[in-house]
Amino acid sequence: MATIVEKFFDSKDALTAELSATLEQSLISGIEADGRAVLMVSGGSSPAPAYKHLSNLELDWKNIDVAMVDERWVDTEHDKSNEVFIKSTLLQNHGAAANFVTMKNSAVTAEQGIAKCEAAYQQLKRPFDVTILGMGPDGHTASLFPHADGLQNGLETPQLVCAINAIKSDVTGDITQRMTLTLSAIAQSKVVKLLISGEEKLAVYKAAKAGGDVNDMPLRAILNHPTINIEVYWAP
Repeated sequence: MATIVEKFFDSKDALTAELSATLEQSLISGIEADGRAVLMVSGGSSPAPAYKHLSNLELDWKNIDVAMVDERWVDTEHDKSNEVFIKSTLLQNHGAAANFVTMKNSAVTAEQGIAKCEAAYQQLKRPFDVTILGMGPDGHTASLFPHADGLQNGLETPQLVCAINAIKSDVTGDITQRMTLTLSAIAQSKVVKLLISGEEKLAVYKAAKAGGDVNDMPLRAILNHPTINIEVYWAP
């Protein structure tokens, strides 16, 4: 079982304030300890206010690596691209000076893009200082989707990244090809911050925490991992 600390807040503003403060401290501590800090970022509405807050801080951004947790295999100008989201929130203002490591490359498919992506991620300092994860109503996290093509590899490979082809659903939308951090990579983080909002997702989180088949709810692989330190942030 992972080490899980649950932080439940009365409002999203309270969650953002705590998340922003702890991210700032983690980045400062990472630079002090190792000369660089590594922040693994996810898309989604929950972290966006914290990203915008961080972008305005006068941190030592030139010594901060920002890298994607997962990405849809679409052009980097596509409106569904997580890269577009990160560039419009975190990599603004002072944050624009960070070293950004993308997942998407020129390969036609995510599968064909693995080697180049893996090589880029292998250059990052480990353990990563912080990895930010979200969670879908289907129990997926990063792009580790239930019963997806590539899921088993993503949970078992020692590599940092893998290709996933999810089963099309309301959650995935039309874009099922993804690149994602593997379970092994997520485990190589000083801390994982899992962001959840609303009662529906809280119920999904509790169901995942209660145990069951990892293929049905891949979040279980994170929650059950013996060495991962998880901070769960929830707001209504």
